[in-house]
Amino acid sequence: MPRTMSKYIFLAPAPRLVSDIFSEADLLRLRAVGDVVIHEDGPVTETIFEDKAAQAEIIIGQIDLPESRLKRATSLRAVFNVEGNFIPNIDYTYCFRHSIRVLNISPVFAEPVAEAALGMAIDLARGITRSDRHFRQGTEQYGLSANTEAFSLFRQEVGFIGLGDLGRAILPLLRPFGCRIRAYDPWLPAEYIQALGCETASLDDVLQRSRLIFVVAGATSQNQGFLGAEQFSLMQQGAAVVLVSRAAVVDFEAMLDFAAKGHIRFATDVFPQEPLPGSHRARHTDNSILCAHQAGAMETAIKRIGKLVVADAELIARGLPPILCKLAQPETVALFRSKPISKT
Repeated sequence: MPRTMSKYIFLAPAPRLVSDIFSEADLLRLRAVGDVVIHEDGPVTETIFEDKAAQAEIIIGQIDLPESRLKRATSLRAVFNVEGNFIPNIDYTYCFRHSIRVLNISPVFAEPVAEAALGMAIDLARGITRSDRHFRQGTEQYGLSANTEAFSLFRQEVGFIGLGDLGRAILPLLRPFGCRIRAYDPWLPAEYIQALGCETASLDDVLQRSRLIFVVAGATSQNQGFLGAEQFSLMQQGAAVVLVSRAAVVDFEAMLDFAAKGHIRFATDVFPQEPLPGSHRARHTDNSILCAHQAGAMETAIKRIGKLVVADAELIARGLPPILCKLAQPETVALFRSKPISKT
């Protein structure tokens, strides 16, 4: 069996805090892997990198790692981005060429975001928060009159745009409803999509035939704003759209236009600007549910970050491949365009 070797670990998780992502027990496990040097006092400058990070075998955090730094980090074997995105501040080509694994912890957010997405879908379908607003305004209707625009998720036609970690986490939550599910994901083969219990479909098929659409595609250089006015016009009258991946994949203004005229209804947890300006028209657009990028921000999910990192760091220390965090792939990592998180 591979033997655990002590590692030198540089931990600089900003904008997250060590205490947010590591329990005391998990931090002890990490210290058992090797010597841990923690940096939480501002950016990692060149001086700090040279003094504290250049000798690291494992870096935990999303610090800038251009080729000039990586060339000095001759012992580096793994980088864990604990923010959750593959962002373009690392020379990935150099890492691949020198067998440096780059990982992120995005899988921890799949379940909580999926749960929120299902709640949004039910709300859009049944009009729960809309009824609450009407009731508080004294304009409520009762019984069937209150449900003229409602629909049920049971045996519903549902579409997915994207079927990565988040989409796969939503699927089992829909299973009790017996939905017919079509999925469009150009990065996945038909056999894989079908193995998940979905029908492979073109984008137009998903748009035209789905009463409920989950938009869970990550933002890449290939799909910026690819859901625009033309695509929204293909959707059924009254179709419901749940957007919980990245706002960059839609033409946000077009989505607001189609909601304002009643062609679609949508729920979103992401916005083109965050925080959203107080004057933004989204705050006053009907047929919408707005959440402040909170779907994945659960304390239980944040604490799981440390658990995934420690478990994979232990495997790496034993000379084994990591299995829990998401591994950057040379064919796709340069395409991602997700924005870094902000503490604002």
